[in-house]
Parts: sequence; structure tokens; C-alpha cells
Amino acid sequence: MGRMTRGPQAVARWSAHNPWRAIGLWLALVIAAVACSALIQTQVTDDADYRVGQSGRADQMIHDAGLAAPDTEYVLITGDRAEAVAAADQLAAELAGSGEVQEMSAPVFSPEGTLLSSIALRAPPADEDPSITDINAAVTTITADHPNLTIGQFGDISADEAINERVADDLLSAEMISIPITLGIMLFAFGALIAAGIPVLLAITSVVATIGIYAPISYLVPSEMTASSVVMLIGMAVGVDYSLFYLKREREERRKGHNTIDAVEIAAATSGHSIIVSGVAVIASLAGVYVLGSATFNSLATAAIIVVAVAVVGSLTVLPALLAKLGKWVDRPRVPLLWRVNDRIGEGGISSRIIGPVIRRPMTALLAGLVVMIALAVPAFSMTLRGAGLDTLPQDLPEVQVAQQLNEQFPSEGPSVRVVVHGGDPAAVATALNEVGAAATDSGAWTVTAPMITSASGVTTVLDLASTYPPNDSRTTDALLDLRDTVVPERVDSVQGAEFAVGGDVAEQYDTTKVQSDGLPIVVAVILTLTMLMLIATFRSPVIAVVSTVLNLMSVGAAFGVLALVFQHTWAEGFLDFTSNGTVVEWIPMFMLAVLVGLSMDYHVFVLSRIKEGIDKGLPPTVAVRAGVTQTAGVVTSAALVMVSVFALFAAQSMVEMKQMGVGLAVAILIDATIVRLLLLPSILVLLGHRAWWPLRTRSDAPQSMGASLNQPSDRQVIPAQV
Repeated sequence: MGRMTRGPQAVARWSAHNPWRAIGLWLALVIAAVACSALIQTQVTDDADYRVGQSGRADQMIHDAGLAAPDTEYVLITGDRAEAVAAADQLAAELAGSGEVQEMSAPVFSPEGTLLSSIALRAPPADEDPSITDINAAVTTITADHPNLTIGQFGDISADEAINERVADDLLSAEMISIPITLGIMLFAFGALIAAGIPVLLAITSVVATIGIYAPISYLVPSEMTASSVVMLIGMAVGVDYSLFYLKREREERRKGHNTIDAVEIAAATSGHSIIVSGVAVIASLAGVYVLGSATFNSLATAAIIVVAVAVVGSLTVLPALLAKLGKWVDRPRVPLLWRVNDRIGEGGISSRIIGPVIRRPMTALLAGLVVMIALAVPAFSMTLRGAGLDTLPQDLPEVQVAQQLNEQFPSEGPSVRVVVHGGDPAAVATALNEVGAAATDSGAWTVTAPMITSASGVTTVLDLASTYPPNDSRTTDALLDLRDTVVPERVDSVQGAEFAVGGDVAEQYDTTKVQSDGLPIVVAVILTLTMLMLIATFRSPVIAVVSTVLNLMSVGAAFGVLALVFQHTWAEGFLDFTSNGTVVEWIPMFMLAVLVGLSMDYHVFVLSRIKEGIDKGLPPTVAVRAGVTQTAGVVTSAALVMVSVFALFAAQSMVEMKQMGVGLAVAILIDATIVRLLLLPSILVLLGHRAWWPLRTRSDAPQSMGASLNQPSDRQVIPAQV
């Protein structure tokens, strides 16, 4: 522990004595990262990265056999039947000779009278994405020439372009709003412009640097679409938090009479140590999701780990340099009203009024907190998980509306499976798949949408089946399992040398959800084990580790309960601007668990470290708890406000999964900074007394007064190892 404390202190000492070098190195890092981002194209995930389970094997077999269906764009035309046909003919004429188009199918009408034109795209050269420029132009032309018709376009390419553009707009909007909000909170916390701006500046540069650093790393761990949102979400939160912890302690030590350099070193030995512990805890928690091997989790965890690591490095290097260079100017220029309000509120603020009754009646406070936490967590037991789909995309996007119309009026283009057989006698395989198609049709759950297709080598054959149930109907999953467990094996297993796999979009969604649900206990075990070991190493107390872990899980459970209450019901639809499908996106709880267990360590380490300082000085547990909670109240409240405000901004984004992430994280941090910090944690520590710090031996020579021990300037040689 001593080594861990001396590390940040030594770095801070070097930065404080060489401020321009430290600042220059940080700027060089940020500039180099921006250059990486400009020069190195970030690699994004592709379909192959998401292959899991039997659906992944099916997709691999299809691609190996050269039977992968080409990317397709669909054009729906609604209106007068004759004019719709004329518009479809004009579309075909516009696209004649286009290098983007491989084949255009004959138009077909739905029972409702909507015409569908399917356009198969030509495979692009290697390392290039398919282009739909000609198709977009043709659709624009026929839309202008036929104003009486309703014409819409949908396909994987057009949908991806629209969604990426919307996500970029949402992210830019969140950035533009979060910066002034965060700056406002910092102004209220410090009452001075420079002090308020430093944490915001460090957070912004951490986010910018992370985006650049991830560019070369993406060749090892491809970036998922939402990774940039996670970088911004986590980066602004932890970047401001870490700076806030450090800056508050440095100002506190200067008020006690220390000069700037000494104050910076004391802050490094105390808050700097807390920052390292918190950062390592967040990284360890996020690393736990790697055991799943999921492309989504690998990408999001990598992005979050990088931004946390960068924020920690910045807090321990460039921040001490800035503070040493600015000295007392960090408290200038003062905002008169806010500065006076800060002085009048004093240390602890409202928290100092709440903590008194909690310490006097710890059992009552504990029971009250537990009742609230349990009540919030109960709905989590009814949480239903499902993969992201059309209903989790922004419903105002034209492409999404066209896709929904396509599913409703052309069921064969909706949820489907692909039965793939590799090997065996081709004639026997064809007979077996014909029987599979007949049995699937007789069940009423599936229809055969096209004749079987066989690879040129005759080794691989594919049968396509479309679900007769609406999208997201639970009966589709039952029908899929019946295919895999009964219908297909009963007919294909008798063909010697044949191997089958059932894939398609229905199967992919099921397999992804199952992998995550099966891996959840392992991920939870890894995350909790790593964080408990971190806590034991930090405080030398298994009791503190267990208490903190239980409280973290309670915060997560309460957040899950709120997620279920908000997103599985309709009462919040108008307020949050979404349409409930009665589920939570499958990856959200797992990723939230990893993030929250780490982020909650911010407050736990910071508050517990201050309490531990009092215990090390020989204070009675009740006095140490009161002092620790009171001394950290201002910084914890400010840090929590920053996190909650940043996370809440993501609840206003268009993507439902981002809304769920924002609401879940904001609620968990709010609970952690209020109910946990002010009720549960102090009441438990008071009830446990010195047993909480077992096997620590506390000093028997307790100070005569709390004021004498807490308000005297501390010499650098007697700084406690734990902050």
C-alpha cells in the first residue's frame, strides 16, 4: 500500500516541479492521438464478428460455400396500382447499367396493395463498403416524378447510414449540452472559473485522446457502433470526477496552511491514491465482460477501459502540473455569488445534517435504506431481455417505418431461419430438406420462401423458412427450438456424413441472448472477485470488501428494477420519447453491471478512505464515520451531479439502448450517492464499529477532540497510506 501511495506522490512531485514538461507531454499525447484518428481508419465490426452458437456455424457454412445472399435494398411504393407499376418500371430504367446493382427482382404486390421492388447489390471490391448512391438518386427521382405515391426505401446499407447519422447527431448534441451543464456544476462546486474549467478540460481531452488511441487498437478489437457514445458517456463522467477529487483535496490542504507544492503532494498521496484504486477497479470490472467473447462487449469494454486509463493518467500528471503552475490563481476569477454560497454552506452541507440522526440511530437508518433499495429492486425479477431490433431504433426514421411496413405486408421478408446442411449425398440431403420444409409448414409456424439452393460443389444446401408469427413473438423462439431439436435432426441425422445448423436472424437473436444469459454468472463472479480483491488490497479488510460489494450489488439491483419499471411499461413513453416493446435490450444489464460496480468504487473508495484516515488516527468509529462522510460530502455530491447529468443526457438520445443505458446509470449513481452513502454505508460502519476494519489494529491513543485531529495541518511524513 505504501508503494502504491508513493507512486502517485512521486509522479505529482515531478509534475509539480516540471509543470511545462508535464503539460507538454499531455498535449503531445492528445495531438498524437488526434493524428492517429486522422491517419488510421477505425475498423468497425462486421457480421462475422457477431457469429455465436449454431447460428454462427450456419452463417460460416453459408459464406464458405459462397451462398451468402447479397445485400439488398427494398423500395415500397404505395398508391394507385397503375401508377405504382409505372414508378417501378421507371426505377428499373434509372438503375439499368448501374455498377451498384447485381439484379432487380420483378415487382410484387402485397394483399394491401403495396408494391415491392427488391434490388440485389453487386459485391464491392475487397476492403470497400457497398454503395447505394445510384439507388438513392433513382428513388429520389421517382419520388419527385410521382408526388401522388408514397415511396420508401429500406435495406441494411440505407438503414446503417441513417442510424449512424442519427447517432452522430445525438452524440454531438449530448456533447454540446453536457459541457455547459458540467461547467455549471463545477462553478457551483468551486465558485471560481479556473477551478471549474480544469476538470471539464481534462475530461474533454481524455475523450478526444481515447478516440484517437482506439483507432489502431480497433484492428485488434473492432469498434461497435455505440462505442463512441460510451467513450463520451464514461469519459466525461470519470474525467471530471477524478479531477474533482484531486482538486478539492489540494484546495483543502492549502486552506490548512500548506504551500502549493506540499498541497499537491498531499493530494497525490491521498486523492491520487483513491483515483488509482477507482480507475483500476473500473478497468477490472469492465475487463470481466471479455470472458463472453462478444463483439459488442469487447468493443464497449475496450473503449471504456481506454478512456478511464487516460483520465487516470491525466489526473496524476497534467493536473498536478496545472495546479502547481496556477497556485492560488486556481481560485480566480471568483464568481461572487457562488463563492459566498460555498462559504456559507460550509463543509458537509445538507449531508452534515443527515448524518447526525443516522449515527445516533444506525439500525433505523439501515432498515429504512434497505426498504427503499429492496422496493426498487423487486421489479428487476420481472425483467425481460431481448436483442435490439426495429422497435429499439428511432421510430421517426423513414427507413425504420418502411422496414415495419415491409414486415407487416410482406411476411416472407420478415423474421426467418436458414437450415444449412453440409456434406452427405446431395440427393439424400435434398430429400431430407424437402421433408423439413413440409414438416415446418405443417406446424403452422413456418413457410418455405424459396426453392433450396446448393453450392456449386454440391456440398452445402440451404433451405429458407419465414416465420408466420409477428416479429418478437415468443412463439417464434419455441418454433426455432423445435426445428433444432426435433424437425431437422429427425430428417437430416439419417443422412450419413451430413452436418446441419439452423441460422438466420431469428436464430442469431436467440443465440446471442442465450450466450449472454449463460455467461452472466461467470461475468458476475469474475467482476465481484476482482473488485473484492481490489478492496481487500486497498483497505486490508475483508469485512469492508464484503460490505462494499453487497452495497454495489444493491445499487445495481435497484437500477435494474427502475429499468424494468420504465422500459417494460408505457407510463414513461411520453416523457422519454420511446415506444415500449415490453423488454430491455439484452446487452444493457450486463454492461451496466460492469460499469456500475467500477464507478461506484469512486464514492466508496473516497468516502471509506477518509473514514479510514480517522480510524488510523485513533478516532472512535462513530466520530470517524461522521467526519469522513462530512468531509467528502461536497466533492461526492458534485461528482454525482456531474455523472447523473451526463448519463441523463443519454436518456434523451434516439436509440432505445442508449436511453436505457442513460437511465440505468443515472439512477444507480443517484442511489449510490444518496441512499448508500448517507444511510446504508455509515449505519453499517457504525454498527460494526472496529470490527469493520478487522484485522486492523487501531491506535488506542485517540485524540481528545475531533477538531484537534481533523483540522491541524498534517506533515507529509505522516500522511496515511490510505486516502
